[in-house]
Amino acid sequence: MADTNPGLMTQETRSNWVRLRTLIVLRWIAIVGQLAAITAAQRFFDLQLELGLCYVAVGAAIIANLVAIFVYPENKRLSEGEVFLMLLFDISQLAFLLYLTGGLHNPFALLILAPVTISATALQLRSTLLLGTVAIGLISVLVFFHVPLRTAQGFIMRMPDVFLFGSWAAITIGIVFEAIYARRVTQEIHSMSEALLATQMALAREQKLTDLGGVVAAAAHELGTPLATIKLVSAEMIEELADRPELREDAELLRDQADRCRDILRSMGRAGKDDLHLRQAPLGTVIREAAEPHSDRGKDVLIDLGPSEGAKAGQPVIERRPEIIHGLRNLVQNAVDFAESSVWVEAMWTEATIAVRIIDDGRGFPPYLLGRIGDPFVRTRRATDDRTRRPEYEGMGLGLFIAKTLLERSGAELTFDNGSHPTAGRGKPGTRSGAIVEVVWPRDAISPAQEAQGRGLGENQPIEV
Repeated sequence: MADTNPGLMTQETRSNWVRLRTLIVLRWIAIVGQLAAITAAQRFFDLQLELGLCYVAVGAAIIANLVAIFVYPENKRLSEGEVFLMLLFDISQLAFLLYLTGGLHNPFALLILAPVTISATALQLRSTLLLGTVAIGLISVLVFFHVPLRTAQGFIMRMPDVFLFGSWAAITIGIVFEAIYARRVTQEIHSMSEALLATQMALAREQKLTDLGGVVAAAAHELGTPLATIKLVSAEMIEELADRPELREDAELLRDQADRCRDILRSMGRAGKDDLHLRQAPLGTVIREAAEPHSDRGKDVLIDLGPSEGAKAGQPVIERRPEIIHGLRNLVQNAVDFAESSVWVEAMWTEATIAVRIIDDGRGFPPYLLGRIGDPFVRTRRATDDRTRRPEYEGMGLGLFIAKTLLERSGAELTFDNGSHPTAGRGKPGTRSGAIVEVVWPRDAISPAQEAQGRGLGENQPIEV
């Protein structure tokens, strides 16, 4: 699918989505938890802690939060560097507290995962890698260098070495796993939201064009009467001015310009899609309208319509929805893009379903992508042969996603397949051996009630001026 970039957000700008207030609130929660843990360790478990240094570490976080509150506005969005520095400070502050409270012998050491996870969801990969490396380095140092946890009787609380190593390994693996997991999930969410935005833009554009066509058709209809009057009056003037050639020429010019206005409005009116009588159309008409922009691109677009066995021969009338036309148009575009010479659009219907199958004679879908077709941004790399054959193609799978989303919104189910088995090699041009996309609707979803088929749609209402 030859997609164009719709101006979507990139990873470089996503850090600007993070509000300073969000990180301040998270830090206040961490500060309250740290103070509660220090107080509980001293009063309920009689642990001997370096309280002065512990409160210095917590106080540094409090001062950093107060400075951020009073210096910056509440709605400030942080840049990549600012988010990185705030998370680096949080990792360092937590590591210092762990150093004062037993290092990895302290069960709260696993909290060092939090800043790295936040980084994976908001920052670029290099920033996350750097913060993860710093976190792993600090917990590795804490294995050997820390202030031991002592009870009131002077006993040192420590884990056996095997458990200490296990704790270090678990935290290290957790940092790596949580960062990868959070980043992948976040990328999926961003890709889907961007793709849905592009879908909404495409549908809104199609709807605006449809509405504009309706206005044009209505204007052409309403202006027909005054233009006919002008033409009639000018014709009478031409007859009466037979003996005054200089005025007769002006009257003829007036008649000719009225005819020209009539022709212009007539051609514009043909584009009107919101006329009451055009809200529904035969299936073949809708398919031809969807395929028409790609019928003169050097490939044969062949349309074949016919009922399935046992169905009525009469072609069904369906609703001319923008999502149906735009979705089918994207599928036809994709087929024309990759076809060698021909594209077939086959339409079939039964009493219960309406199906449209689009087939080309190209190379077909890559087998390893068949299960992912319809996901946005799946085409991130192109083979050398593909770039050579189609250097202008910059598709990312977004066009197929838009088509799939729009058609599913109309009630359709889509299936993707190839006309030939991947091991059979490429078929000959002119044969149905390429990609196959089948769109199947329940007939009730897009076709008017059966008893309304064949009836008139009623009288168009005139525009009130």
